[in-house]
Amino acid sequence: MIAKIRIIGLILFIFSNSSFAEEAPLLAKDPELEERVKAISLELRCLVCQNQTIADSNAGLAVDLKNQVRDMLREGMDEGQIKDFMVERYGDFVLYDPPIKGTTMVLWAGPLLMLLVAFWFAVRIVRRRAGSHDPKQSSEEIDRARSLLKD
Repeated sequence: MIAKIRIIGLILFIFSNSSFAEEAPLLAKDPELEERVKAISLELRCLVCQNQTIADSNAGLAVDLKNQVRDMLREGMDEGQIKDFMVERYGDFVLYDPPIKGTTMVLWAGPLLMLLVAFWFAVRIVRRRAGSHDPKQSSEEIDRARSLLKD
């Protein structure tokens, strides 16, 4: 009976914390500015998470980058200038969709190259296994095994 009460109490405790959650307020009073911040933030990669944009990430660095974008927009910089600043500071990796050029070729060609290498190894292994199978040798071994079994 005491165990059931403890389990119920634990379940109530776990689910009671979610009722205090509330939506985060907008940081800018200007909704147009906030939309521009969000649009630019969707094109910049979170350097901590690496698989999320800074708009989607809650990492401290992502929040700082969003605040920097907001400040730059208030100063009158346009989207291109902000991206150029971020690329100059963090490299092409900060762009969620990096441009195709010599330094980012590994990002674009890497997956295809790895797929081709894996395909090459698979073909090589299959050919090696197919080439090692000699039907003449197999029939000789079968005949030898039969003669051993007769004895």
